[in-house]
Amino acid sequence: MDDWKSKQGIYGAADPDDMDADVPLNDEARQPLSRKVSIASSKVNPYRMVIILRLFVLCVFLRYRILNPVPEAIPLWLTSIVCEIWFAVSWILDQFPKWYPIDRETYLDRLSLRYEREGEPSMLSPVDLFVSTVDPLKEPPLVTANTVLSILAVDYPVDKVSCYVSDDGASMLSFESLSETAEFARKWVPFCKKFNIEPRAPEFYFSRKVDYLKDKVQPTFVQERRAMKREYEEFKVRINALVSKAQKVPEEGWIMKDGTPWPGNNTRDHPGMIQVFLGHSGGLDTEGNELPRLVYVSREKRPGFQHHKKAGAMNRQIRVSAVLTNAPFMLNLDCDHYINNSKAIRESMCFLMDPQVGRKVCYVQFPQRFDGIDAHDRYANRNTVFFDINMKGLDGIQGPVYVGTGCVFRRQALYGYNPPSGPKRPKMVTCDCCPCFGRKKRKGGKDGLPEGVADGA
Repeated sequence: MDDWKSKQGIYGAADPDDMDADVPLNDEARQPLSRKVSIASSKVNPYRMVIILRLFVLCVFLRYRILNPVPEAIPLWLTSIVCEIWFAVSWILDQFPKWYPIDRETYLDRLSLRYEREGEPSMLSPVDLFVSTVDPLKEPPLVTANTVLSILAVDYPVDKVSCYVSDDGASMLSFESLSETAEFARKWVPFCKKFNIEPRAPEFYFSRKVDYLKDKVQPTFVQERRAMKREYEEFKVRINALVSKAQKVPEEGWIMKDGTPWPGNNTRDHPGMIQVFLGHSGGLDTEGNELPRLVYVSREKRPGFQHHKKAGAMNRQIRVSAVLTNAPFMLNLDCDHYINNSKAIRESMCFLMDPQVGRKVCYVQFPQRFDGIDAHDRYANRNTVFFDINMKGLDGIQGPVYVGTGCVFRRQALYGYNPPSGPKRPKMVTCDCCPCFGRKKRKGGKDGLPEGVADGA
């Protein structure tokens, strides 16, 4: 114990002149990267009291119904009793997620202190981001482009971000739109990072009715913002022109710029296609900085085979990314779900890269927020009850459910490996003297070989 205390700096007083100036910094870096925050009792206890009161009334009601049968209609009475018990059980199960809701708080500064030390390469884990789309005429390419642009402009090391866009409809419109998006990203990404704007999806940034000059101190911001808005409007016109062109399919099918037929003219029978638009092969922005990797993926389809729709497309993205980047974490998004917080990936890393509990976390589910809803939300389109009550309640029990998008997965968990477990206790073997008791197995096996090594190894 004395040795441990001396190593931790607890035993004895140290000379202030001999102390390292980085000791407070190291102490801060060793702290947990996240913590649970309980909901205030003043908010939760009234609802718990209502649950208990309803449960009491429900028990009294069921007792009365069971002890007072209807002799003239026993089958109908029995059917109603079964249905009422079923609904009662369903209601009780529905209350479990709402009994102990919790919040979570992350510490981005500690994440930077631990994995981004000054003068050293960033040790943050790479992340592969998946975007899924099918029909560009039903899922507008401009919406998909905004999602991709918000990914490419995230606040994360560019060499550790890779965006894979899955075009499950093998549409040339999606391919050309993504090519235009890659070119516009060379201007949009440095603008976002230079002025630290939020959100980093241009359509929603320029349409916000807020004071965009707040907290902006660079004299050139107004001029550059005006120029960037003009560039984005020209980008929208080019995308709209591609959409207008795609309304009428030529009889001979689509032809690429080099004169070859588009491989996806038959959407049900075509080879797989992969195209890297940006990345480590020379994709730089207008200021000469490297951009994240951007990859177009359209999986192979053949008639007579089950392709499993979105799930099959995501499986193919996992396989392609495993060959190209093989990042340990993956974030999947629908084509109309942009990232509204540029530090979202860092927030998830506070859970997944936490040295204490990180290896036990399979995925981190982000809540969804919606634009274009009236101020009073008269049709409950924000799903507030689900994301802000039920999901937090599930998190207090064991963990939230996966809702299909906005989720960061650990690749190892999806590959089917067993989760890490604690050290196993040594096996007990019986000795020759007494069969009722055991003794610990020796560390060495036969002939002094380590345990687990065969004789002929």
